Amino acid sequence: MQHAVGAPPPHGPGHGPAGWTHSAQHPGPLPGPPAGPPPPAAPAGPPPPAAPSGAPPGAPSGPPAGPPHRAPAGPPPGAPPRQGQPPALGWTAPASQHASVPPSRETTGHIQLPPGGPVPIPAPPQAGGGTGATTLAVLLIGPAGAGKTTVARHWAAGRRVPTAHISLDDVREWVHSGFADPQSGWNDHSEAQYRLARRTCGFAARNFLANGISCILDDAVFPDRPVVGLGGWKRHVGPGLLPVVLLPGLEIVLERNAERSGNRRLSDEEVASIHGRMAGWYGSGLPIIDNSKYDVETTARVLDDVLARSIASPPSW
Repeated sequence: MQHAVGAPPPHGPGHGPAGWTHSAQHPGPLPGPPAGPPPPAAPAGPPPPAAPSGAPPGAPSGPPAGPPHRAPAGPPPGAPPRQGQPPALGWTAPASQHASVPPSRETTGHIQLPPGGPVPIPAPPQAGGGTGATTLAVLLIGPAGAGKTTVARHWAAGRRVPTAHISLDDVREWVHSGFADPQSGWNDHSEAQYRLARRTCGFAARNFLANGISCILDDAVFPDRPVVGLGGWKRHVGPGLLPVVLLPGLEIVLERNAERSGNRRLSDEEVASIHGRMAGWYGSGLPIIDNSKYDVETTARVLDDVLARSIASPPSW
């Protein structure tokens, strides 16, 4: 039975971890096979054939007299095993196979990234320049159909500094087998997956910010659930998170929801209920943008102006 090249011999008496030794422990030539009784004499047979034509004069016409030839016990010390044969006892790989080679610039995983910590309050931007080159974390709140995802992507893509967009619904739908769809009924599973998605988004935002990349998140956070909603985001991201509410009129939300498909589309009753609960943000102190009459580009520009004011005077939440 053959074994993989470079693998230790199979376990057994004198083999494996208990009996396998390295050449460093036994310097010098490898011992030959143990001595034993001489092999029996070969039976008499026909005379050996004559030497082939062309053999030099005086060449023997048969095998040399003497004991039969014995194969060496293994390769000489330090020589690698031949292809297809197991290594001899005590053989070690060349030093080049054991030496650790430092990763080159072409190798992935060689860049040490700063760990993500709680996001602090950003420094005030320059006057009249919007958020400018400020690195910040934004939470865009609003009901289904408010345009959160579209506005967040447009705002992130138009900034002069690197900015990432993370949608809570996208992260929730990373779960394929066992996805707890809230439309099938709110229960412990859907609650746990919502919390897990928020925490995952928070980790991602902190890591982006720690490495100099701004981040905007969007979620339908309800004002009547402060511990799970806004309070959870503050715990997961940090005190520097800037929340902004995007709240168009109900008729606009219903129109936009009707254009959706799949599990992103809600019933009119659900949309109206969510929109009514979102009205609780009025009077909360958070900045609110009514984008009923704004297109996406205008809404993104208004969002940037609101964020610049929030950085200069952070809202209390």
